[in-house]
Amino acid sequence: MRTGLQGKTALVTGASRGIGKATAVALAAEGANVVLSSRKQDALDEVAKEIRAEYPGVGVLAKAAHVGDPEQAEACVDAAVAEFGGLDVLVNNAGTSPHFGPMTEIEPAAAEKTVQVNQFAVVLWTQLAWKKSMRERGGAVINIASVGGLVTEHGIGYYNATKAAVIHLSRQFAMELAPRVRVNCIAPGLVKTALARALWEENEEQISKYMPLGRLGEPEDIAKAAVFLAGDASSWMTGQTMVVDGGSIIRPSIA
Repeated sequence: MRTGLQGKTALVTGASRGIGKATAVALAAEGANVVLSSRKQDALDEVAKEIRAEYPGVGVLAKAAHVGDPEQAEACVDAAVAEFGGLDVLVNNAGTSPHFGPMTEIEPAAAEKTVQVNQFAVVLWTQLAWKKSMRERGGAVINIASVGGLVTEHGIGYYNATKAAVIHLSRQFAMELAPRVRVNCIAPGLVKTALARALWEENEEQISKYMPLGRLGEPEDIAKAAVFLAGDASSWMTGQTMVVDGGSIIRPSIA
């Protein structure tokens, strides 16, 4: 199945590792130019080097930016448009979870940071992509939420609340930006990333036993879904949330 991404330009936030890196690599594999963004330039440069070596025919731009900083975000989008002439795909992937524990114990600073990175950044970068490029040429926005935005869990309730907001923001933007821009969302289950390490590293085998598909997710599992939502195969989809979780949300209770 052809994706139609050859020669398009995609910007991925949180692209230095995990799901963001895997998504950037997967988009490059389809022939898309990729713009990599995260906080640390040196980490981005390493990813850019890997992509250039593996896919020498695609354009790669690495531009550091704090995802919740409006000036840095605008500079990154401006750089993407200047380098490649426009922006066709935006993947809002960057996320954080500075608090682990009940919501009754979260400190205001941790709550503010979680909202800034997980929730406000989706609004900020989508606004910029729309105003700087997609209003004229159309495009696709893909927001990385979490299956936690659909359920309740111990320890990461506030993180999940922001991801529930991302799911609704995706619907709202889909309505507001149609028909020029499609906006969809991915809700990953437990994926083996550095951000989620505390949730899986010490008991991966035990958790996997309760997963209907028998394993935890890999970043590439989510990247494949992102490529689908970015490309032509999903051209009649907008405002939707794809759950990619190995079946965890439908597993029977073990209580």
